[in-house]
Amino acid sequence: MKVVKFGGTSVASGEQIQKIFNIVTSDPERKVVVVSAPGKRFKEDIKVTDLLLSCVEQYLSSGEGKEAFEAVVVRYKEIADYLGVSAEVVDRISMELLEILHGDRSDAARFRDAVVASGEDNCAKIVAAYFNVQGVEAHYVNPKEAGLFVTDEPGNAQVLPESYENLYALRDRSGIIIFPGFFGYSKEGAVVTFSRGGSDITGSILANGVKAAVYENFTDVDSVYSVNPNIVSNPKAIQELTYREMRELSYAGFAVFHDEALIPAFRAQIPVVIKNTNNPSAPGTRIAHEREHQNGPVTGIASDNGFASIYVSKYLMNREVGFGRKLLHILEDYDVSYEHTPSGIDDISVIVRQKQLDGGTEEQIVQRIKDELQADSVTVKRDLAMVMIVGEGMQQNIGTTAKAATALSKAGVNIEMINQGSSEVSMMYGVQGVDEQKAVRALYDAFFNNN
Repeated sequence: MKVVKFGGTSVASGEQIQKIFNIVTSDPERKVVVVSAPGKRFKEDIKVTDLLLSCVEQYLSSGEGKEAFEAVVVRYKEIADYLGVSAEVVDRISMELLEILHGDRSDAARFRDAVVASGEDNCAKIVAAYFNVQGVEAHYVNPKEAGLFVTDEPGNAQVLPESYENLYALRDRSGIIIFPGFFGYSKEGAVVTFSRGGSDITGSILANGVKAAVYENFTDVDSVYSVNPNIVSNPKAIQELTYREMRELSYAGFAVFHDEALIPAFRAQIPVVIKNTNNPSAPGTRIAHEREHQNGPVTGIASDNGFASIYVSKYLMNREVGFGRKLLHILEDYDVSYEHTPSGIDDISVIVRQKQLDGGTEEQIVQRIKDELQADSVTVKRDLAMVMIVGEGMQQNIGTTAKAATALSKAGVNIEMINQGSSEVSMMYGVQGVDEQKAVRALYDAFFNNN
């Protein structure tokens, strides 16, 4: 049995959904289908999820949002009309969305989750209806009916362990199961969404629950590439990755796969294959526990920006028991989470997402570090980018660090920070944000360009 997930571009139009039908019915092992909300049909288009967010804003502020609501319904109507799906399905979608919008709005976060989750939920209903129009038995299955229970954290739900046992019963159902991604239900019966892009998470949870042989994730690219194609032209495609490599690359800016989505599949040791809805015959990229290291030490290079570094220096810091804990506790008091903490004997840098430090918060944190930890100096550097080199093969390779540093030096990129994970699967360089793309190109040339 295979679980197959289709992203927003794959369900953006009736034509795209016809491709889904052909892909699913071409392989009898594709039994469980997870769908996102309709995405963009063209560059200037608006995703259904964003239209629903507009509904949320308008209804919370004024109690009405006719224009945004009608835009959502029109998108579904256009898809249904193209596919020859009964108008009754769209009428049902319209009525149920209106019921949600005119429901309880006292808790804004819970109201938002209920409205936004309808994007995936209604798409699943149309897809199931189309399969049946084509004479293929298919059933829309609601997450509550299937027993997908999650923690009651609006916008950041985590699956509850009992869900996996509940979902296993889906194996016994006849026909093809069409399941909406992105949300589950709390034990109290409320709709709760995963973080944005969480349909990948739903697919991974279902793959674990039904003990699938493979989890196929269809998107709009032929494979995962070794670097962002917007930075380097015609980059090398990656045929196979380990879970750890994909997790590191997803964290550092690879948008192909939601970084939390690997966890359920990883725990069940289910291979994940990323494929292209528009070119399903392409082999795609396979993600598994282990792979053969045939292509050198580095698998991919990724980057992300919007970071800040809090640099703290104090003579004999290494002799002061609890210094690091006290420093991080100060950040915790301001709900600031940290990303990395490279350190020396008398200094430490804490890398955080810059958006967490508004003017007042930064000033207070710096002052407390000076006052409470008697630091000799505290400096905040903003507008940093993190460039990550990822590869399981780096563990057995000598000279990777030297090669990377030489490449950055030749490109005129100043290294602000170096951090290597204890797993030796990744190596990260902090550089000025303006040098991000230059650094990525230099590293790609060093590790992937034979010339």
